[in-house]
Amino acid sequence: MEMAEIKTTFATYPAYKDSGVAWLGEIPDGWDVTIAKHVLIKLERPRKKNGNTVVCSNHGYSKLLGDVKQGLVSLTQHDYQGVNKGDLLVHGMDAWHGAISISKHIGDCTSVVHVCDCKHNKTFIAYFLKMLAIMNVYKVISNGVRQNTSDFRSWQKFGDIQLLLPTREEQTAIANFLDDKTAKIDLAISQKEKLIALLKERKQIIIQQAVTKGLDPNVKMKDSGVEWIGEIPEGWEVKKVKNLFQLIIDPAPNNNDMELLSIYTDIGVKPRKDLEQKGNRASTTDGYWKVKKGDFIVNKLLAWMGAIGLSDYEGVTSPAYDILRPRIELDGYFYHLLFRTKMCSSELKKHSRGIMEMRLRLYFDKFGVIYVPFPPFEEQNLIVNYIKAQFLKIDQAIALQQTQIKKLKEYKATLIDSAVTGKIKVC
Repeated sequence: MEMAEIKTTFATYPAYKDSGVAWLGEIPDGWDVTIAKHVLIKLERPRKKNGNTVVCSNHGYSKLLGDVKQGLVSLTQHDYQGVNKGDLLVHGMDAWHGAISISKHIGDCTSVVHVCDCKHNKTFIAYFLKMLAIMNVYKVISNGVRQNTSDFRSWQKFGDIQLLLPTREEQTAIANFLDDKTAKIDLAISQKEKLIALLKERKQIIIQQAVTKGLDPNVKMKDSGVEWIGEIPEGWEVKKVKNLFQLIIDPAPNNNDMELLSIYTDIGVKPRKDLEQKGNRASTTDGYWKVKKGDFIVNKLLAWMGAIGLSDYEGVTSPAYDILRPRIELDGYFYHLLFRTKMCSSELKKHSRGIMEMRLRLYFDKFGVIYVPFPPFEEQNLIVNYIKAQFLKIDQAIALQQTQIKKLKEYKATLIDSAVTGKIKVC
């Protein structure tokens, strides 16, 4: 919903005046402009030392890390401070990103967070401070040492931020109004996110069923002889990975300008340039492995988590990865889907080596002896085409939900801005 639509849905104040603040513009007659340090009281509490670390989240709420993280953070907690339920928390470095909340917990938090009490309605003030993040005001009125941040670690600097103060009755009414409306919006968003999760789960069910059991529910089945696969259609075989794929070592020439490829657990093989923010760019690709379209890239360290996939690109990739190339005629996308299923990932994990879970590596000598289903080539094609058709429908449904979530978030942001700055009258 756009601002104009909100203004026609809700009443406005009978009279407005110039706030004298460029980014605020006009405000309702009778509202005052003040600064944060006249409203907020910075608290200096000793640590609680109860094992709970309170985190001021970028999503606008506080959460506990708890004892499970205590060993990881204890070395940096010498300057931590105590937090009570009801304290207003403002992250000095991440407020610009929405890290502002009223704590629901008792514990300790980093000194980078301003722990505050409030002389006025704390919930209204919290919404106003969140509005500054939503409307990018923090980035306008401050500067920071990190890209895309505003640095308010200095209490003096944060204390000079200008705030709006309606009457106390209006503050309470606006806070109650926003609590009600945002709770309903958040519930709607949560329901749509759950639906997206179910749709994504449906995709995995479709894949797992199709690549291990085929498309015909009435086909005669037989025991595959492989525990993780179970029964397969009578016309299928099982083959070792090494009989389907061979390990390729083909170093790229020096001073090459070939496309740099990488493998991601969520999205498969992609050119690194398309996802530059997700990783550091290699200064040179001399000695990297050459990749042909139709090859598989295997991240040995994360293969059991799904970091294995079919390449639709020609290029090069890190020598830390394995390159597999089909030995026989097969549909590469069929095995791209199979290798990334949860049941196959569990099998890959069993064959991975390492002294701890996050250091497990899947070497080809172990990967190669794993048995996988092998339908006739024509049936592989049919299965792939079926899955792609089903994915198209599901992805369209997911995209619709994502669009609706985006609109709900935009409406929530506009509603908060409109209410706390007096563009609409809610009482």
